[in-house]
Amino acid sequence: MNRTIVVGIDGSQAARSALVWAAGDAGRRRLPLRIVHVREPWLAEHPLTASGDQETLTERVQGLLAGAAERARVLAPGVQVSTALVTGAVIERLKTESETADTLVIGSRGLGGFAGLVIGSVGLGLAGHAGCPLVVVRRPLHEGNGEIVVGHDGSSHADLALEYAMDQAAARQARVRVLHARRYPVLAPHPAGYGPSPAGEVAELGPRLTPWREKYPDAEVIESIVDGHPVPALVQASKGADLVVVGTRGLGGFTGMVLGSVSHGVLHRARCPVAVVPALGRRA
Repeated sequence: MNRTIVVGIDGSQAARSALVWAAGDAGRRRLPLRIVHVREPWLAEHPLTASGDQETLTERVQGLLAGAAERARVLAPGVQVSTALVTGAVIERLKTESETADTLVIGSRGLGGFAGLVIGSVGLGLAGHAGCPLVVVRRPLHEGNGEIVVGHDGSSHADLALEYAMDQAAARQARVRVLHARRYPVLAPHPAGYGPSPAGEVAELGPRLTPWREKYPDAEVIESIVDGHPVPALVQASKGADLVVVGTRGLGGFTGMVLGSVSHGVLHRARCPVAVVPALGRRA
């Protein structure tokens, strides 16, 4: 049985962009699409200010789901589309959805977000905790240049991110840009720990990509080596990309941290959708 693309919606503009992205992904990869709205249990069915002839919260949400499903079927004809209204805390219920999903897609900010925030509390609460790759979509969606950008630092987390990037590229017939930020030697007096690297660090990237080139012989894979911190490098690359893919933690992470500083920084600053691939990877 095919795993499902799950998209969370709440009626916000960012959620509409997430629906468009999720429907496109389901269509390209021929996966079912599940549209979910999480109703928080403390929300009243009838607002105190509502008149008797106004629609209930359940009626409004059911209309939201029906409209989203209709939109998805137009965007991705032939995709199996289902909807679900679930009750509970938003982050916890979406985590549960992610445990059986191929990918979980959400908007960067929902209706409850504060003005000026790029990533809402739901996105930050799910990043690093979801049981599948999490894609965070900001609005408006822009036309990319047919390129998937993935950050790679040589860690196992980065290999999982690279696998997801290669799958996305194969479905889109896009090229993959593997971006590696060179670091200072360990003893170099640099507070950020990034910059020109010792000899041999760059040479390690090519051999690590060989198995992926063999697995995806039709994919165009570009190696990009940059001097400096990976966050601004990935943000710069995101300006024309279709998707930026990062792992949850890299080699520089502290033990016990679920979401690394690079993933956190990219989520806040990238100009295109960002996929955060968890340490557990994509379940078979």
